[in-house]
Amino acid sequence: MCGIVGLFLKDKALEPRLGALLADMLVTMTDRGPDSAGIAIYGGGEKGRARITAQSAAPETEFPGLADALRAAGIEADVTVKSTHAVVEVAADRLDAARAAIAARPGLRVMSAGESVEIYKEVGLPKDVLARFDIAKMAGTHGIGHTRMATESAVTTLGAHPFSTGADQCLVHNGSLSNHNNLRRELVKKGMTFETQNDTEVAAAYISNEMAEGRDLGEALTGALDDLDGFFTFVVGTKSGFGVVRDPIACKPAVMAETDQYIAFGSEYRALVNLPGIETARVWEPEPATVYFWDHEKAA
Repeated sequence: MCGIVGLFLKDKALEPRLGALLADMLVTMTDRGPDSAGIAIYGGGEKGRARITAQSAAPETEFPGLADALRAAGIEADVTVKSTHAVVEVAADRLDAARAAIAARPGLRVMSAGESVEIYKEVGLPKDVLARFDIAKMAGTHGIGHTRMATESAVTTLGAHPFSTGADQCLVHNGSLSNHNNLRRELVKKGMTFETQNDTEVAAAYISNEMAEGRDLGEALTGALDDLDGFFTFVVGTKSGFGVVRDPIACKPAVMAETDQYIAFGSEYRALVNLPGIETARVWEPEPATVYFWDHEKAA
């Protein structure tokens, strides 16, 4: 049992409040997953710039020299430390090189990379995880969050959601996949890499691979219905998009709401009750085996 939330803003006036709104939604889901929590915030990128979110169990030793180490590798970078995470900003055309350089350092783990996304996740209660990264002060266009109750793997930072396996892509999951080992082997053959044995990382990699092969988010989620076995509710973020899909049986709870200002997702309705205008929102339960997705670029 885990808790998922998501918020896709239509109204730019709400963008300064994205972090605060998502944080409140996620804290409400604490009893669905007290082991670890994570959140992805999209938006605020500067044209021609990209960012990497890195995590370390020893930030006091790993982060101070990171900018100098990247500079020595020919990569100019600005490093902003947030507790156990650091946001590394680089020129967009140096993103892949910077990610590889960071991933090669034994004490660092890449949480996300892209032009728009930042991911923060750690072991602990949602309120504590969100507070240590000042999530409530973050602005953005859309975001997703997850609070985990581990059932099949260890409680670790790497095992927390969201999982990001492609630039500006991430996924959160409530459920369990039965064919993730076979699918992982197939994805490895296609060049995907994995850091955990978590089934959710396989689902994220599946979506990333589908989109790398030219499919859009909606098409990738539709393919997941045929190729992934088990019980699942997925909420997915991309640079400009937000998608939701449930398996054909749909035994995991889910509710959505839409107003002129936003589209929201929660594992339970109580995650949505403090959103502005929720009393007049269209509220519904997403249908089984049905893909829902929205995209800021297509809406523009």
